[in-house]
Amino acid sequence: MYAVFVLVPILLTILYSFYHWNGVGPMTWVGLKNYVSVFQNPNLIETVFNAFWLVVWFSFIPVGLGLVVASVMHRVATGRFGAIARTVLFLPQVIALVAAGIIWGWLLALPGLINQILEAIGLGAITRAWLGDFDWALPSVGVIGIWILLGFCTVLLSTAMAKIDPALYESARLDGSSWLQEFLAITVPLLRYEIGVCLTVTVINAIAAFDIVYVTTAGGPGNSTAVPGLQIYILAFTQRAVGLASALAVMLMALVIVIILPIQRLNREVSL
Repeated sequence: MYAVFVLVPILLTILYSFYHWNGVGPMTWVGLKNYVSVFQNPNLIETVFNAFWLVVWFSFIPVGLGLVVASVMHRVATGRFGAIARTVLFLPQVIALVAAGIIWGWLLALPGLINQILEAIGLGAITRAWLGDFDWALPSVGVIGIWILLGFCTVLLSTAMAKIDPALYESARLDGSSWLQEFLAITVPLLRYEIGVCLTVTVINAIAAFDIVYVTTAGGPGNSTAVPGLQIYILAFTQRAVGLASALAVMLMALVIVIILPIQRLNREVSL
């Protein structure tokens, strides 16, 4: 089953990337021309840069915030209250991404709840159609990614913190360490493996993002929120450029591997 639904499609994608093909008619061998076209097309290159920006929003910020939130919860939110807090934070993970995109599309619209709140507190001058603004559309998509992935990072890191020996924290407090010193000297070093897992999952989510972007902005306005996953879909199923879409998909896969392998290597060193 894995070979049929994963390995064979990967091999076929690599094969198609060397052809000019509309998905129906005969294929024409073009060699590396599709890969050259990707590098020569500024719109396609821009999608890669947008993906890197989403890594900041979808990965670094949720992991950093997840560490802080999990540490605070581990310190003060225990028992039933802690369980409720973790459940509430994790809820976005069980909501379908399409539904989440529709909900946030309503919230961030010009007459949406976010702008209504800003107007109510006297910040009406900064209201805008957040997902339709060239400068704010990508950060707005990033905020949605934070909302979705923060719960996953928090729950995973919070579970790992529960396994840390409390005697380490007690010793640090006896030595007069502050919460920040405990966090940097004990919590973060002992959670390196879990942090690596969070980074792996969130980076893949960022680079391969499709659902949220497609539902909220469809890559607009202009090309400001276009990402490789969305561009692959457009090339293959709208423009019928299957070869070019396959080349971009192969490059996206290579990009994910290049970014993820160092994280995985660090995880193996930590586990050893």
